[in-house]
Amino acid sequence: MINRAIEATVLRSLNFFPVVGILGPRQVGKTTLARKLIGELNKPVVYYDLELVEDFETLSQNTTWVLENNINKTIVIDEVQRLLPLFPQLRALVDRKREAGRFILLGSASPDFLQKSSESLAGRIAYHELMPILKSEAESSFIPQPTHWHRGGFPDALLAPDNGYWYQWQQNFIKTYVEQDLSAMGISTTIPLLNNFLRMISHVHGSLLNYSTLSNSLGMANNTVRRYVEILEQAYLIRRLEPWFVNVSKRIVKSPKIYIRGSGNLHFLSNIRHYEDLITHPIAGASWEGYVIEQIIPLLDPGIRPYFYRTSNGAEMDLILVDGITPVVSIEIKLSLAPALKRGSTESANDLQTEHNFVVTPNGGNIAVRPKWLHCNISELIEHLKTLNMVAQY
Repeated sequence: MINRAIEATVLRSLNFFPVVGILGPRQVGKTTLARKLIGELNKPVVYYDLELVEDFETLSQNTTWVLENNINKTIVIDEVQRLLPLFPQLRALVDRKREAGRFILLGSASPDFLQKSSESLAGRIAYHELMPILKSEAESSFIPQPTHWHRGGFPDALLAPDNGYWYQWQQNFIKTYVEQDLSAMGISTTIPLLNNFLRMISHVHGSLLNYSTLSNSLGMANNTVRRYVEILEQAYLIRRLEPWFVNVSKRIVKSPKIYIRGSGNLHFLSNIRHYEDLITHPIAGASWEGYVIEQIIPLLDPGIRPYFYRTSNGAEMDLILVDGITPVVSIEIKLSLAPALKRGSTESANDLQTEHNFVVTPNGGNIAVRPKWLHCNISELIEHLKTLNMVAQY
């Protein structure tokens, strides 16, 4: 089993907050993490999985009895978004006996979970987002970067015996999301059209999000496309990276960039079955860019916000990290091993006035390429961000 960096942070919350919520996409390892945490708690635990019919019926039909008769235990409720009316009762029980670590709630693919729990449990719950296994976590289990980049960070897919099993896992994963989760979240269209929608997004991965282009290509209304993109983002499948506006006198690109968050999902949707196919595929550069971004953003301190930067005259930066209203770090992401900088990158750094600028490539080396610019790999970059106090302490 691969150890997750977030474990210590979740345990810390369990020692203070009555309720701890662990959010993340399907199959990311929330249940595995919860079972490991259970073993480290110094109190008895009762576990309910609401995907099991018997557990769902037990909690939905006998809610008060179950909760009150386990008042001295930690109650773990998996897939809690399936029983949203539970939250007001949790609040009443917490207020009756406010004690740390009373409930662990696991939820996926549901904006209603956040809304309902925030309304009912405000001040009583701490949220933690569990994302697919990071490169640093994979390498601690001797999984090399090429494998992790190609397969992505979903545990079962990453640890599959071969690429055939990996591809089959991805196929089942996308099928489940398309046929169950996304339809339950409000995407009411045919399965073939939704599959085409996902594949269309894989084609524009790393590009500016143009709703009209997607709308015209798919024969869908513009507002429908916008709503579907929002749902995919809420389901942790895609990321919209917003642009940073540094100078209102410049003609700044206003559209966000869109990424499929899981590199393995992207490669499956692009029919890339092997790493050797990936490095020669036209999407390789954009895939590497999205992969690097997903290794950085989950580690950031909550006060640090990620953006990209682009102007109409060609100045562009793949990722900038902003503290408050001050851009601090500029990051150019290149699949090429050569750390050469384009004019657009240097112009962007000048516009942003960032003191710390990095070119991230697969191999890196911590090599100074020009004043205030360092060529590094992902691991080296994270160490620099730690030095700058931009990474949350796990």
